Amino acid sequence: MHVHLEVSASGHDGLGPALRAGANRYFGRETPLPTADEIAAYYRERSMAAVLFAVDAERMTGVPPVPNDEVLAAARANPDVLIPFVSVDPARGDAAIAEARRLIGAGARGFKLHPPLQGFSSSDRLAYPLYEVIESAGLPVIMHTGHSGIGAGLPGGAGIRLRHGNPMDLDDVAADFPNLTIVLAHPSFPWQDEALSVALHKPNVYIDLSGWLPRYFPPQLVRYADTLLADKVMFGSDYPLISPDRWLADFADLEIRDDVRPRILRGTAARVLGLEVSGRTP
Repeated sequence: MHVHLEVSASGHDGLGPALRAGANRYFGRETPLPTADEIAAYYRERSMAAVLFAVDAERMTGVPPVPNDEVLAAARANPDVLIPFVSVDPARGDAAIAEARRLIGAGARGFKLHPPLQGFSSSDRLAYPLYEVIESAGLPVIMHTGHSGIGAGLPGGAGIRLRHGNPMDLDDVAADFPNLTIVLAHPSFPWQDEALSVALHKPNVYIDLSGWLPRYFPPQLVRYADTLLADKVMFGSDYPLISPDRWLADFADLEIRDDVRPRILRGTAARVLGLEVSGRTP
């Protein structure tokens, strides 16, 4: 449910050198960033599908993002493994709305927003017109929640404010847009209990488990994933920052029931993404 296209076809890094260096230190990665075709080949080898996106944080970082159109083109070229999500900055107002509508018409299957990196609170009314467009299209939105590895260890955290990652802000959004499917990205440290509460209370809220190795999951997240939220949590890696191989090796050691594991790894995501056909998941 959570794969980043971090480098454009021209070789441009959508995060920029300073934030990239910090992220690499934080996540302990050294390999070159994969291209869209390399990501597709990587997931095809593993018989996996990947929700692919970039993040439009140019207003805050000064770095142009990997273009949404490259994400869409990559998915068109690799429809067996890539599911394209797109990103716009809600602070851009009418321009963001027009771009969102264009991208939906061009084949976007969902949206990715990153409130800390994009510099807004998810319950801020400035984002509501964008939520309305996404909801009316019947598409899901993945919202970054919790701690951010981007900016970690840099002076002032590179200006990224962690409070924008509080998942409780999304309780307002879920209440005001009951037909909008919201995916809380990542275990929401240090607000894990808040995330569990929102997902438990609001039928339209889910959690993806990306960005943290399962060995670091809070005990209450594992307990709820295995019981009350067994149909509300989904596998995500945060590739290329964390590989699915590394994530799955850790997940194998969690105390999760055998009948719940396939729901987390595949079934719930297929339902959220509308991939079920005649009751079967392709």
